Amino acid sequence: MPKVLISDKLSPAAVQIFKDRGIEVDVKTGLDKDELIKIIGDYDGLAIRSNTKVTPAVIEAAKNLKVVGRAGIGVDNVDLPAATAKGIIVMNTPFGNSITTAEHAIAMMFALARDIPQANASTHAGKWEKSKFMGVEVTAKTLGIIGCGNIGSIVAERGIGLKMKVIAFDPFLTAERAADLGVEKVELDELLKRADFITLHTPMTPQTKNVLNAANLAKTKKGVRIINCARGGLIVEADLKAAIESGHVAGAALDVFEEEPAKTNILFGMEQIVATPHLGASTNEAQENVALQVAEQMSDYLLDGAITNSVNVPSISAEEAPKLTPFAELAQQLGSFAGQLTEEGIKEVTLEYEGDVAEMNTRVLTNAALTGLLKPQLEDVNTVSAPVIAKERGIQVSEVKREQRGAYETYIRLTVKTAERERSVAGTVFSDGKPRLIQIKGVNMEAALGHHMLYVTNQDKPGFIGALGSILGKASINIANFNLGREAAGGDAICLIEVDGDVPEAVLKEIQALPHVVQAKALTF
Repeated sequence: MPKVLISDKLSPAAVQIFKDRGIEVDVKTGLDKDELIKIIGDYDGLAIRSNTKVTPAVIEAAKNLKVVGRAGIGVDNVDLPAATAKGIIVMNTPFGNSITTAEHAIAMMFALARDIPQANASTHAGKWEKSKFMGVEVTAKTLGIIGCGNIGSIVAERGIGLKMKVIAFDPFLTAERAADLGVEKVELDELLKRADFITLHTPMTPQTKNVLNAANLAKTKKGVRIINCARGGLIVEADLKAAIESGHVAGAALDVFEEEPAKTNILFGMEQIVATPHLGASTNEAQENVALQVAEQMSDYLLDGAITNSVNVPSISAEEAPKLTPFAELAQQLGSFAGQLTEEGIKEVTLEYEGDVAEMNTRVLTNAALTGLLKPQLEDVNTVSAPVIAKERGIQVSEVKREQRGAYETYIRLTVKTAERERSVAGTVFSDGKPRLIQIKGVNMEAALGHHMLYVTNQDKPGFIGALGSILGKASINIANFNLGREAAGGDAICLIEVDGDVPEAVLKEIQALPHVVQAKALTF
């Protein structure tokens, strides 16, 4: 009989789900790290919220652990590389908190617009300062949403219901999806210029970190009000403080902070700041939903081998695993390759499966490809949530299956269409079980993807390879593998290089400046 430890407070109904499914369950909350390490070896499953820290030491001691279930979306408290290396499935519940978080953002907007926390404190103090708290209406104001995914789209619907004009910036938001939501898709600078209220609903990625910095805050409308219930670090807190003190920003409502728990912060004590202690998911309904979901998911895996909402492996049954795993890795690599090169909204994704792979569980492979494709822009995406997110964003996903026609016995081709361009990449799995790229944008080449890759497109002209090598050598960047392909002599060419470390931005700019270079980009896998 499987045995599960619940180390953070979960609903009694979740505990009962385990018991009803025939799983032995212990509830031991408030354990310190040493206590958890001492007992974790007795359990097949660990159900947590955010308090329990699943560190490498905990994972090392977890001799029998097969699955960690996080009741909630964030898994920052779980060491994913260590769990993956140990073969431990890590699951989350990515959609249970969406409505609650969106509603909190709307509540924060109203609190900010009408000075409700400040007026409440004043009234409780017996001051009756009616003339001091002169708020603003939200009706007919422009609400700017940065990140219009699952939560952002709910906020958009609520904003439209409040008779607000809603505009949204999101590279993955298509024009068709924006029209369905009733929002106007705009670029970031346009949103900053026009919005009366700005609310953030984007994950923390290299592209979104510090998105509201001094330069961007200066582009906003004077008197703008800002709401952040997404991630600390999207706003540079010192820059926000300066913008409020200058009178340019009227105020901000913040549920998240750069460092949490936020016992001290440079914004605390400012009259123009409404602050809450990361309450976005804190409703009875949301906590109940995610607890029940994680109990069902963990039970399904421990009893039947079904994997749902995993953040570190594709959803593959035990019978399918040996054959599917290398092709799932290939599909995710193809998606990641295309995703890192795509910076505009995606309209269509097509997966072509030819040969033996066409007879496999291609849904799993497509989900893996979508995960790789979306992950560069969306932090919280996995092989189960990826197709849902793609559908929400109006991305049309299709599969084509056929018997072997080309030189390879079996291969996968991923084609991504945006409003501006179409990009395709194909790969196969060799006899050694390792994925290989075999074609990029119609150019044939065979290349394995290492952790650090340099991708360059150029015109096929003499001297290019020498000049590129000189730049990398001067920067002390060692080349592990060098792969070339071209359409024809003197035509379009592609260079894909595995290097031993990061390629600095300055080096990329130097490569980009070489004659005949069209694009140079550093990729990571």
